[in-house]
Amino acid sequence: MNGFIDGHCHISASEFDKDFGEVIRKAKKNDQVNGQRAACLSDLEGVLDLVVKHANKLVAVGEIGLDFTPWYCKSKEQRDEQRQVFIQQIQLAKRLDLPVNVHSRSAGRPTVNLLKEQGATKVLLHAFDGKPSVAMQGVECGFYFSVPPSIIRSEQKQRLVAKIPLENLLLETDAPALGPEKEGRNEPSNITISCEWIAKIKNITTDEVKRQTRLNALTLFPKLSAFLKR
Repeated sequence: MNGFIDGHCHISASEFDKDFGEVIRKAKKNDQVNGQRAACLSDLEGVLDLVVKHANKLVAVGEIGLDFTPWYCKSKEQRDEQRQVFIQQIQLAKRLDLPVNVHSRSAGRPTVNLLKEQGATKVLLHAFDGKPSVAMQGVECGFYFSVPPSIIRSEQKQRLVAKIPLENLLLETDAPALGPEKEGRNEPSNITISCEWIAKIKNITTDEVKRQTRLNALTLFPKLSAFLKR
């Protein structure tokens, strides 16, 4: 197979309940925050043991990370607790020899710094919203960065892609979020938009982007190979 690999997607989200089959059909055709809150330590109770129990079935540990958006994380105490949760998750992933799929919003530098401090090496930073200079610190550590279709309307994402080597990029949709339009539901089929914009920015072909991002994904998530053979 030589299709796209979506490095970060929420296909089980309720937005897809009514037409899940059609969404999957469209995705296959192209393959040729309500109630949310900051994570706290009590959320880990029982979860870490569950991850260990099913580690042989897991491709990665995630989505984990830091979200310091002001209206979402309102105090230093919340930020500190998020860091402690993140540290435990990183260390668990290292112990299980699994990559981490990382969220960082309004926390690009703290996220990269913490990953480096904790010795994480198998890292995907999805929809990174930090500065290219911070992202390059991650690139120096071998981290990967995945690019959503919102690149079509995001100068920050465009600057990021211009700076990060293709060898460190993956495609993602983050469906149902981060679509080509600010409002409206994103879908896995929009993965082609990410591919096309990376190609445009780097002045290469979409086939080259597709090939290299697929290779990158399989390098970071080697267990994916077993699923692709099915």
